[in-house]
Amino acid sequence: MNPMILPGATLGMLGGGQLGRMFTIAARTMGYRVMVLDPDPLSPAGQVADMHLRADYQDAVTLSRMGRECAAVTTEFENVPAQTLRALALHCPVKPGAEAVEIAQNRVAEKTWLHAHGFATAPFAVVAARADIADACAQVGFPAVLKVSRFGYDGKGQARVASLVEAQAAFAAMGGEVCVLEKMLALECELSVVLGRNEAGECALYPVSENIHEAGILDISIVPARVNEALAHTARVTAQAVADQLGYCGVMAVEFFVVDGGKLVVNEIAPRPHNSGHYTLDACLTSQFEMQVRTLCNLPIGATTQHTPAVMVNLLGDLWGDSQPNWAALLQHPAAKLHLYGKQSARPGRKMGHFTCVDASLEAALALARTIRAQL
Repeated sequence: MNPMILPGATLGMLGGGQLGRMFTIAARTMGYRVMVLDPDPLSPAGQVADMHLRADYQDAVTLSRMGRECAAVTTEFENVPAQTLRALALHCPVKPGAEAVEIAQNRVAEKTWLHAHGFATAPFAVVAARADIADACAQVGFPAVLKVSRFGYDGKGQARVASLVEAQAAFAAMGGEVCVLEKMLALECELSVVLGRNEAGECALYPVSENIHEAGILDISIVPARVNEALAHTARVTAQAVADQLGYCGVMAVEFFVVDGGKLVVNEIAPRPHNSGHYTLDACLTSQFEMQVRTLCNLPIGATTQHTPAVMVNLLGDLWGDSQPNWAALLQHPAAKLHLYGKQSARPGRKMGHFTCVDASLEAALALARTIRAQL
């Protein structure tokens, strides 16, 4: 096992979005230096990093520098090319490793891996060409969702289909990219479990989050989830089993659908901190971003104890319009915590920030969150 990496060292972050920003803040708070690689000169993480390398993720000269100067490297999103992770791993520890990321960044590989390892998923079929569509539809049935295999997130790159003709049209609209056709299930709710796992295989699990989506984008996370303890326990056990089977090192999230009177099926694996884990910044002893620092640096895993029930609400660019939202309405509440991501332009569907309401009563936290969002 690699030795501990102590404060004063430089850590590398592939990606400059809000997850990279919150990792950078956590790492710098703990005394580390941070080097961010992101081609965007205005990247949220680059704004707060010690060094911002503005280059492509496959730029050989830049990767060589990062590998030389960083004690370890991590990532904030799953679509960093696997070859980039492998190139950096020749010089320093990279967590998570290319093998795990390669599975999670491709829906075909992810669904196939989950099925092969005995994890329940929605019925699915691979559509690699137009000729595959009819058989896939016959196998999966309708209604279904056609999802592009790579680079789809937050509802992008997917379409609901209710007939062969609709499936063919959706496949054409996606440019004929390899897709997965999934059976659309009748959902009772959606859950996720964020966890941290280190090189030694020690795993720390956060409380189960109940997630409500709008237009494919996470809207609200309620923690602890309003489900019975048996179901919450099964979700945590399953999430850890996924991480163990992957040999994962770092922070990851496993998303679940709850169907058929309490049955869990795995929806997706996210090999990084997760939107539904943002509440940990304000309601847990160790945030998911500090946990990412700890697993990257081989420090003891932090305590995931939730000290206060919490409700997290995403703030999308739709709120901005031609002016700033009504921040005074939020900031008047001492139990509401605002987090803005430093993005320069707001647009519909873009995650600009979030706020979290904490209260000894989960119902009171949820009521306050809904009140504030209406006032914004």
